[in-house]
Amino acid sequence: MRNHFFKSLTPSHSPARTTPSHSPARSTPSRSSAPTTPSHALSESLMEENIDVAEILITKWDHATSSYADITPLFQEDRYEAKQYLKAVKDLQTAMKYFGSEQMKSRHLVRAQNLMQTAMKRLQREFHRILSENRAHLDPESISNRSSRDSGLTGNSDLEDESEDDLRFANEDVTEEERISRSVIADLKSIAEGMISAGYSKECVKIYTVTRKSIVEEGLYNLGVAKTSYHHVHRMEWEVLEVKIKNWLNAVKIAVKNFFEPEKFLCDEVFSISDMIRESVFSEITKESALTLFGFPEMAVKSKKTPEKIFLILNLYEVIFDLLPEIESMFSCESTSSIRSLIDHSLTKIAESIRSMLVDFESHIQKDSSKTPVPSGGVHPLTRYVMNYISFLSDYSGILPGIVADWPLMLHSPLPESFFGGNDSEENPLTIRLAWIILVLLSKLDSKAELYHDAPLSYIFLANNLKYIVVKARTSNLTFLLGDEWIESHEAKVKQYASSYQRMGWSRVFLSLPENPTADISPERARKHFHDFNIAFEEAYRHQASWIVTDSKLREHIKISLGKKLGTLYGEFYLKYRSRLENLYGCDSEVRFAPDDLGNYLSDLLHGDGNLGGSVSSSSSLSSSPYHFHGGRRSG
Repeated sequence: MRNHFFKSLTPSHSPARTTPSHSPARSTPSRSSAPTTPSHALSESLMEENIDVAEILITKWDHATSSYADITPLFQEDRYEAKQYLKAVKDLQTAMKYFGSEQMKSRHLVRAQNLMQTAMKRLQREFHRILSENRAHLDPESISNRSSRDSGLTGNSDLEDESEDDLRFANEDVTEEERISRSVIADLKSIAEGMISAGYSKECVKIYTVTRKSIVEEGLYNLGVAKTSYHHVHRMEWEVLEVKIKNWLNAVKIAVKNFFEPEKFLCDEVFSISDMIRESVFSEITKESALTLFGFPEMAVKSKKTPEKIFLILNLYEVIFDLLPEIESMFSCESTSSIRSLIDHSLTKIAESIRSMLVDFESHIQKDSSKTPVPSGGVHPLTRYVMNYISFLSDYSGILPGIVADWPLMLHSPLPESFFGGNDSEENPLTIRLAWIILVLLSKLDSKAELYHDAPLSYIFLANNLKYIVVKARTSNLTFLLGDEWIESHEAKVKQYASSYQRMGWSRVFLSLPENPTADISPERARKHFHDFNIAFEEAYRHQASWIVTDSKLREHIKISLGKKLGTLYGEFYLKYRSRLENLYGCDSEVRFAPDDLGNYLSDLLHGDGNLGGSVSSSSSLSSSPYHFHGGRRSG
């Protein structure tokens, strides 16, 4: 069955395909020509013999005149005949060059040209057949395995070194699939070199590009990559666009690794004879698909997005950034410069979108106007939201510094030194940006603490929220950005808030006892101290019963510190006066608490009510609050 690729060939301007300007029918010997020398006669005889030998093989495999040749592949398991055929083509080309300079023998040139056209038709047919019938052996996985194992075939590929290759491959741990793939590539390479050397590069390239381009386009289509427009993307609902972006993130890795990269390797192998041709072929096969693939991110980031969408956009930037060395290496020639330009432009636009969302995020914090105090002094939803957000941002510390590097903060005064973790932290633009966001958050929390009319509870609130910030920083990549000094200084601030809570929340209890618990005082005065202590302790206990310290370590620190101070003071006073007062007043002695009782009561405090502002209610309210979002690559 004839294929459209195998139409009659029109001679090009290649020397090997050039017909002399004179007509062979009108050619006559020149009387002034020099006598034929013995060496000249020998060369002519050898060239004529080359044509005779070539004619036998080319005629044998002319599918237009032989039914055997029409149904039998030239390149079979035994490559001997194919090797002889390619050698005959090369010898025929040598004869054409020889007779092309010998005008007296132009009839030999015409004969050779006719044979060459017949041979090229056969090689085109074989080239197309091998490409079409061996798609499975030229699939991305087979080529990827091949390219990762060796640097390709070298030297002549007219199947002259086939036995050497077989011997070399026999010593390697290669699969049968890889062996077939190597053999197929070797066949394609030998045919391409034969056709290009004979001046039939256009025909060879056309067959190859049409076949391989359709494979690449089909592969991207199966990955869900198709041409689209900005207006189409802009009209998409975010849920639809989000699915498209996630699909693209998966598709681009496969496209680069399993389609473009193997296709580049295959082009380099098959057309290794010419750098210009292999670059042109690769560009023709992949350029349109690559422009479609890499044009999507810019369209995706142009749509309006809330700050919570930043992580998916960061993933877009990151995957392109990570693939950039391979992309620039593959598309390095001038004919694919538009692909490189598109990718550079996309990265610029994605970075602008990320900076815009960071601005919106900071503005969202500063504009927060909620006036309802968090029950029990727990962690504010804004704190959870901001710290989850920036801890996710810290996961992108490999790319974000470059994105924010040329985007300085416009501050009226420098950030406090405590907001940098020492060393070179303040030189990192991402550190500066995140430290500033935390400072904005802390300023907002200070104003929210004023919503509590109870000063001790406001300090519980500040301690809870700052502790959450510190823990979040310590247990995420923020610790590497902010540094140990930052964490330690803010941990110390947490303890200051805890101390303020103890001092103000239990001041009446401490004041109800004498400054010197072992000093001698009258029984009546001692009895009055016990009475005042009972009232103050019970009032403080009832008042703080619903308060919560969300971090267990901080809660234990407060209880131990408070228990030690109160237990020491009350214990000494209790030991000195308990027996005396009970002897004097009996049941009316006012000694109601033993030192151990105080410890038991204190152990019940700061767990929250469970129905008011504990960690459970905080997390449940978060899911319905404006601060809730799904983060980046980590669950949170």
